[in-house]
Amino acid sequence: MTTLKFNEKYYVYLDQLRESGVTNMCGAGAYLQKQFRLERKLSHEVLTDWMETFSERHADDPDE
Repeated sequence: MTTLKFNEKYYVYLDQLRESGVTNMCGAGAYLQKQFRLERKLSHEVLTDWMETFSERHADDPDE
């Protein structure tokens, strides 16, 4: 199990955003900023951690 650096709600939101196809995930920081009123720096830290842990968090998901 992956230990998350940030609140799980951010990872869930980013997973859902990815599924929706609304944006390229490289631009998802702006969505985090708006949705959760995060500072730009923090939103990019969350996004970076989401990207770095994606494979591990979804290791048991056959669709990934």
